[in-house]
Amino acid sequence: MPQPYMVYMQASDAEFYQRYAPAIFAYLLRNVGSREDAEDLLLDVFLAVLEKRQSADVDEQRLATWIWVVARNKVVDHHRRSKHRTHRDLQTVRETLYENDEQAPEQMALKNEAYQRLHTTLRELPAFQRDIILLRFGHGLSCGEIATVFKKSEGAVRMALHRTLKLLRTLYTKNDEGGSL
Repeated sequence: MPQPYMVYMQASDAEFYQRYAPAIFAYLLRNVGSREDAEDLLLDVFLAVLEKRQSADVDEQRLATWIWVVARNKVVDHHRRSKHRTHRDLQTVRETLYENDEQAPEQMALKNEAYQRLHTTLRELPAFQRDIILLRFGHGLSCGEIATVFKKSEGAVRMALHRTLKLLRTLYTKNDEGGSL
Protein backbone atom coordinates (compact mmCIF):
# COMPACT_ATOMS: atom_id res chain seq x y z
CA MET A 1 0.00 0.00 0.00
CA PRO A 2 1.61 3.33 -1.05
CA GLN A 3 2.16 5.95 1.58
CA PRO A 4 0.26 9.24 1.11
CA TYR A 5 3.36 11.48 1.20
CA MET A 6 5.22 9.59 -1.51
CA VAL A 7 5.11 11.01 -5.02
CA TYR A 8 5.24 8.62 -7.95
CA MET A 9 6.24 9.73 -11.38
CA GLN A 10 4.10 8.59 -14.26
CA ALA A 11 5.17 8.38 -17.91
CA SER A 12 3.50 11.71 -18.66
CA ASP A 13 5.37 13.27 -15.72
CA ALA A 14 8.69 12.05 -17.11
CA GLU A 15 7.86 13.51 -20.52
CA PHE A 16 6.84 16.78 -18.87
CA TYR A 17 10.14 16.82 -16.97
CA GLN A 18 12.19 16.11 -20.11
CA ARG A 19 10.39 18.86 -21.97
CA TYR A 20 10.70 21.65 -19.37
CA ALA A 21 13.66 20.75 -17.12
CA PRO A 22 16.47 22.05 -19.41
CA ALA A 23 14.86 25.48 -19.82
CA ILE A 24 13.91 25.74 -16.14
CA PHE A 25 17.40 24.64 -15.11
CA ALA A 26 19.03 27.25 -17.37
CA TYR A 27 16.76 29.92 -15.86
CA LEU A 28 17.58 28.81 -12.31
CA LEU A 29 21.30 28.61 -12.98
CA ARG A 30 21.33 32.09 -14.49
CA ASN A 31 19.49 33.51 -11.48
CA VAL A 32 21.20 31.75 -8.58
CA GLY A 33 24.73 31.41 -9.93
CA SER A 34 25.55 28.08 -8.30
CA ARG A 35 25.02 24.81 -10.14
CA GLU A 36 24.30 22.98 -6.88
CA ASP A 37 21.69 25.53 -5.82
CA ALA A 38 20.09 25.44 -9.28
CA GLU A 39 19.88 21.64 -9.14
CA ASP A 40 18.28 21.80 -5.69
CA LEU A 41 15.77 24.39 -6.84
CA LEU A 42 14.96 22.37 -9.98
CA LEU A 43 14.15 19.43 -7.76
CA ASP A 44 11.92 21.63 -5.58
CA VAL A 45 10.11 22.99 -8.65
CA PHE A 46 9.32 19.57 -10.07
CA LEU A 47 8.30 18.19 -6.70
CA ALA A 48 5.78 21.03 -6.50
CA VAL A 49 4.59 20.22 -10.04
CA LEU A 50 4.14 16.54 -9.18
CA GLU A 51 2.20 17.41 -6.05
CA LYS A 52 0.02 19.85 -8.01
CA ARG A 53 -0.68 17.28 -10.73
CA GLN A 54 -1.55 14.69 -8.13
CA SER A 55 -3.86 16.92 -6.11
CA ALA A 56 -5.71 18.69 -8.93
CA ASP A 57 -6.68 17.94 -12.46
CA VAL A 58 -4.73 20.64 -14.31
CA ASP A 59 -4.28 20.75 -18.06
CA GLU A 60 -0.75 20.81 -19.41
CA GLN A 61 -0.96 24.38 -20.78
CA ARG A 62 -1.86 25.83 -17.38
CA LEU A 63 0.74 23.61 -15.73
CA ALA A 64 3.43 24.85 -18.13
CA THR A 65 2.64 28.44 -17.15
CA TRP A 66 2.44 27.56 -13.48
CA ILE A 67 5.86 25.84 -13.52
CA TRP A 68 7.52 29.11 -14.53
CA VAL A 69 5.75 30.91 -11.71
CA VAL A 70 6.98 28.26 -9.27
CA ALA A 71 10.53 28.53 -10.62
CA ARG A 72 10.48 32.31 -10.24
CA ASN A 73 9.15 32.02 -6.69
CA LYS A 74 11.85 29.48 -5.80
CA VAL A 75 14.52 31.91 -7.04
CA VAL A 76 13.01 34.73 -4.98
CA ASP A 77 12.89 32.48 -1.89
CA HIS A 78 16.49 31.44 -2.51
CA HIS A 79 17.63 35.08 -2.61
CA ARG A 80 15.68 35.90 0.54
CA ARG A 81 17.33 33.01 2.39
CA SER A 82 20.77 33.82 1.07
CA LYS A 83 20.51 37.39 2.38
CA HIS A 84 20.64 35.97 5.89
CA ARG A 85 23.29 33.36 5.15
CA THR A 86 26.53 34.15 3.47
CA HIS A 87 27.83 31.48 1.15
CA ARG A 88 31.52 31.07 0.63
CA ASP A 89 33.33 28.85 -1.79
CA LEU A 90 34.89 25.85 -0.03
CA GLN A 91 38.30 26.64 -1.55
CA THR A 92 38.14 30.16 -0.12
CA VAL A 93 37.18 28.83 3.29
CA ARG A 94 40.04 26.35 3.26
CA GLU A 95 42.53 29.06 2.31
CA THR A 96 41.35 31.48 5.01
CA LEU A 97 40.46 28.97 7.71
CA TYR A 98 43.61 29.70 9.63
CA GLU A 99 44.26 33.43 9.38
CA ASN A 100 47.43 32.81 11.36
CA ASP A 101 49.46 30.04 9.74
CA GLU A 102 50.80 29.09 13.16
CA GLN A 103 47.37 27.75 14.07
CA ALA A 104 47.08 25.41 11.10
CA PRO A 105 46.96 21.74 12.18
CA GLU A 106 50.29 20.93 10.54
CA GLN A 107 52.02 23.79 12.30
CA MET A 108 50.43 22.90 15.63
CA ALA A 109 51.61 19.30 15.25
CA LEU A 110 55.15 20.44 14.47
CA LYS A 111 55.08 22.83 17.41
CA ASN A 112 53.84 20.09 19.76
CA GLU A 113 56.57 17.77 18.53
CA ALA A 114 59.19 20.45 19.16
CA TYR A 115 57.80 21.05 22.68
CA GLN A 116 57.92 17.33 23.37
CA ARG A 117 61.56 17.18 22.28
CA LEU A 118 62.35 20.20 24.46
CA HIS A 119 60.65 18.61 27.50
CA THR A 120 62.59 15.40 26.93
CA THR A 121 65.83 17.38 26.74
CA LEU A 122 64.93 19.40 29.85
CA ARG A 123 64.57 16.16 31.83
CA GLU A 124 68.24 15.45 31.11
CA LEU A 125 69.32 18.59 32.99
CA PRO A 126 70.23 18.51 36.69
CA ALA A 127 67.40 19.63 39.01
CA PHE A 128 68.96 23.03 39.85
CA GLN A 129 69.38 23.95 36.18
CA ARG A 130 65.90 22.69 35.31
CA ASP A 131 64.46 24.84 38.13
CA ILE A 132 66.30 27.95 36.90
CA ILE A 133 64.92 27.45 33.37
CA LEU A 134 61.41 26.83 34.72
CA LEU A 135 61.44 29.91 36.95
CA ARG A 136 62.93 32.17 34.27
CA PHE A 137 60.95 31.10 31.21
CA GLY A 138 58.01 29.21 32.67
CA HIS A 139 57.07 31.69 35.39
CA GLY A 140 58.77 34.81 34.00
CA LEU A 141 60.86 35.61 37.07
CA SER A 142 63.86 37.90 36.70
CA CYS A 143 67.36 36.78 37.60
CA GLY A 144 67.14 38.88 40.80
CA GLU A 145 63.92 37.12 41.85
CA ILE A 146 65.42 33.70 41.10
CA ALA A 147 68.49 34.69 43.17
CA THR A 148 66.19 35.42 46.12
CA VAL A 149 64.49 32.01 45.76
CA PHE A 150 67.81 30.11 45.75
CA LYS A 151 69.57 32.49 48.20
CA LYS A 152 72.36 33.16 45.68
CA SER A 153 73.72 36.33 44.15
CA GLU A 154 72.10 37.68 41.00
CA GLY A 155 75.42 37.33 39.14
CA ALA A 156 75.63 33.64 40.10
CA VAL A 157 72.09 33.06 38.81
CA ARG A 158 72.88 34.88 35.54
CA MET A 159 75.99 32.75 35.05
CA ALA A 160 74.08 29.55 35.90
CA LEU A 161 71.29 30.53 33.48
CA HIS A 162 73.83 31.23 30.73
CA ARG A 163 75.58 27.89 31.26
CA THR A 164 72.26 26.05 31.47
CA LEU A 165 71.05 27.52 28.17
CA LYS A 166 74.36 26.62 26.53
CA LEU A 167 74.08 23.03 27.86
CA LEU A 168 70.44 22.86 26.81
CA ARG A 169 71.35 23.91 23.24
CA THR A 170 74.06 21.26 23.13
CA LEU A 171 71.73 18.54 24.46
CA TYR A 172 68.93 19.60 22.14
CA THR A 173 71.23 19.50 19.12
CA LYS A 174 72.63 16.10 20.12
CA ASN A 175 69.12 14.69 20.66
CA ASP A 176 68.02 16.15 17.35
CA GLU A 177 70.90 14.41 15.59
CA GLY A 178 70.15 11.16 17.38
CA GLY A 179 73.37 11.06 19.35
CA SER A 180 74.09 11.43 23.01
CA LEU A 181 76.39 13.71 24.98
